[in-house]
Amino acid sequence: MATAEATKIDAKLVKELREKSGAPMGDCLKALQETKGNMEEAFVVLRKRGMASAAKKASRSTNEGAVGTYIHAGGKIGVLLELNCESDFVARTEDFQELLRDISMHIAAADPRYVSREEVTQADIDKEKEVYRAQAAASGKPANIIEKMLEGKMGKYFEEVCLLDQPFIKEQSQTVAQVIATKVGKLGENISVRRFARFKIGDPNATVAQIKTPEAPAEEAQA
Repeated sequence: MATAEATKIDAKLVKELREKSGAPMGDCLKALQETKGNMEEAFVVLRKRGMASAAKKASRSTNEGAVGTYIHAGGKIGVLLELNCESDFVARTEDFQELLRDISMHIAAADPRYVSREEVTQADIDKEKEVYRAQAAASGKPANIIEKMLEGKMGKYFEEVCLLDQPFIKEQSQTVAQVIATKVGKLGENISVRRFARFKIGDPNATVAQIKTPEAPAEEAQA
């Protein structure tokens, strides 16, 4: 594993695999590292994980699906999740229902604040960057190094607060997005998390998160 992480990959190769598979840049880089830069083998890795096929289906609309619930810790934590797909047939399959349960359970345990990076408010991003800059400046690091450090810090921040970026609780080597992508590859339909709510006894600040979509502008989402 350490060898794979140490393998340096040319950015051009990552871009080429990205264009070929449609998978996210980060996943393309990991696949190339695991295969020591072998393009064809890396593409196979992405296919096995469902990333290549999932990316091609990502633009397809998901107007069907199901709402699932998960109650944890003796009724102390509850989650309500809307998971979407393309057809009612797939929504009723055991694979889809299993994914619905697993993601609901993950939300209960990991307490994400947003569905994806796109929903993180600029105010939250600016606040985190300000904290990280202050911490780095206190250590005496030069400005150019501080900015590079910020990228890594913000990546960690997104992993903490964004559902799709979080390591999946049942398989830490995969993110929630990768787990969904695997199901997309298996079921042959696009699958997306639309919204979720997480409630905890005694906590007045329930987490309610929803993706940004053209069909649901801010005014409508608040209604």
